[in-house]
Amino acid sequence: MSTFNLADMFEASVDAYGDREYLVAAGKRRTYAQMEERANRLAHYLAAHGVGPGDHVGIYALNSVEWVETAWAVFKLRAIWININYRYVEEELRYLFKNADLVALVHQAEYSPHVTALLPDLPDLKLVIGIDDDSGVPLGEGTVPYEDAMAQGSPERDFAPRSGDDYYILYTGGTTGMPKGVVWRHEDVFYALGGGVDPTTNTRVQAAEEMVEKGRGGQLTLLPIAPLMHGATQWCIMGQSFVGNRTVLVPKFDPHDVWRLVESEKANSVMITGDAMGKPLIEALDEPGADYDLSSLLAVTSSAALFSAPVKDEFFRHFPNLVIVDAIGSSESGNNGMATMTKGETAMKSGPTVRVLGDTVVFDDDLKPVVPGSGVIGKIARSGDIPVGYYNDPVKTAEVFITVDGTRFTMPGDFATIEENGTITLLGRGSVSINSGGEKIFPEEVESAVRSHPDVLDAIVVGAPDERWGQRVAAIVQPRGERVPTLDEIQVHCRGHIAGYKVPRQLHVVETIERSPSGKPDYRWAADVVIEAPEESDAGGDRTAAGS
Repeated sequence: MSTFNLADMFEASVDAYGDREYLVAAGKRRTYAQMEERANRLAHYLAAHGVGPGDHVGIYALNSVEWVETAWAVFKLRAIWININYRYVEEELRYLFKNADLVALVHQAEYSPHVTALLPDLPDLKLVIGIDDDSGVPLGEGTVPYEDAMAQGSPERDFAPRSGDDYYILYTGGTTGMPKGVVWRHEDVFYALGGGVDPTTNTRVQAAEEMVEKGRGGQLTLLPIAPLMHGATQWCIMGQSFVGNRTVLVPKFDPHDVWRLVESEKANSVMITGDAMGKPLIEALDEPGADYDLSSLLAVTSSAALFSAPVKDEFFRHFPNLVIVDAIGSSESGNNGMATMTKGETAMKSGPTVRVLGDTVVFDDDLKPVVPGSGVIGKIARSGDIPVGYYNDPVKTAEVFITVDGTRFTMPGDFATIEENGTITLLGRGSVSINSGGEKIFPEEVESAVRSHPDVLDAIVVGAPDERWGQRVAAIVQPRGERVPTLDEIQVHCRGHIAGYKVPRQLHVVETIERSPSGKPDYRWAADVVIEAPEESDAGGDRTAAGS
C-alpha cells in the first residue's frame, strides 16, 4: 500500500485486524474479515452489471451494516458512492438523483415507493438493489434483492490498482438551497477528515502504513449517533477503521437506545451533533428509573451544531471525569479546529473557541488574514487539503473556492474571529445570520441563551421581517413540559447571557422543533413558521436599551 486511497487503507486494516469486530448495527455484527468478504462480493456483482471507475452509486438507507458494505464495495471498484438523505421528499430526491448522475442505487425496502415513482425520470439509473427490512414494503419491479446480489459475487480481492486521486463525494443539504455534492480526492479528504492530521500536534501522517500501526495498542469502541448520510458518521466508520477500531451504529436516534448501547457494547466515545442530541441524552439519564452502567464512557465529541455550555455542564454532572471535544468544520473544508474541555471550563464567548487544524485562516472582507485579538469578524478559509469543488455546479464552485495571492482556498461562509492566542471562535454561518439595524446577529449564540431557560427543551432562532430594523430576532421554542415560557420571561433570561440587541423580539411556541436527521437546525422550516404564525412579539423594542 503506497497511496492514500480509502479502499486500500481499509484493506490494510483487514489484513492486520481481520478477526477484530469492526461494526455493530441493528443487532448485526461484522468483523473486519467479514466486512471485506461481503464488500468484495457486492463489488463484483456491481462490476458484472456495468459499474466501474468514476460511476456513481446511491445509498438510500438508515444506518446499517448494508450501508457500510455498499460503501466499501463501491470504493473497491474506484466508483463513487452518493449519500442520500432518507428524509427527502420526491422533489428533493429527483433533484439529487439527477444532479449526481446515478447509474446504480442501493436502497432500503421502506423507500421502494419513492424509488418506483422516480425511476421513469431516471433513464441512466440501470441497476437498483433493495435491502430487505422489517417494513413489510415490497421491492419494486426489477429491483434485485440485496442478499441475492451478494450471493452472486466473488469473495476474492482481485481489483485493479487504485489511486489517491480517486474521488469521494459528500452531498450536503446545508441550511439553505438544494443538496450539493462536495467532490474530494481521497488523499485530500483523508488529511482533512480521515485522521491524516494529528489533532493534538497538527502533524501529518507521512505514509498510509502508519495508520495500521496506530491500532496495534488496542481497540476503542465509538458510537456516532448521526445518520451515515452525514459526514461525521461516515468518517467515524472510515477513519476509525484505518486504526482498527470498532464502531456501533443506531438506526435512528433515541436517547435510551444510545445509553443501552453504551452499556451493552462498552462504548468508549459517543459522537453527537450538539444540544439537539446532547440535551435529550442528559434528560434521559435524569428520568426516574434510568440506571445504566456507563463506566466505559471516556469521551463525548460534538460537531456540526452548537453544543452549549449548560448542556456540557450537565454531562460533567453525570460524568465528572469525561473528556468533551468540540470540533468545527464543514463538508467543504474538513476539520478546521478542535477544543478539549474538562469540568469547570465550558464557558464560551459566543461560539466554540478551538485550536486551529491544518491550513486554516480567517479572512476579513478584503481577503486579508484577521489580526489575532483585533476583534474583527471574518470568514473561515482553508487551503491545502481541500475539495475539487461542487459536482455539476461551476457557479457555486467559483463562489466558495477562491484564489488569494496564488493560493487556492475554500471559504464556505462560516464567520469567526481570531483570539489573541491564535485560537478561532466560531460565530455562525452567514447564510442564516440576522441583520437587525446593521448589527449582524448569529443565531447559534442566541439559541444557546434561549435553550438554557429552564422551561425550554429546544429552540431555533431566525430573522423575522421588521419594517424599522430590516429584521428582528425571532425564537421558535419547544417547551420542556406543560409550562410554556412567555416572551418577557425569555427576554429577561437572555439578557443575562447575551447583549440586548440580540435578545428575541418575537416568540413562537411549537410542539416539536424540526431538525435534520443529523440534528442540524432546519432554518428553512423555522423561517416558514415565523412568517406564517408569529404568536407573541415585541416588534418595536427599545433599541437604546437593547444595545446597552
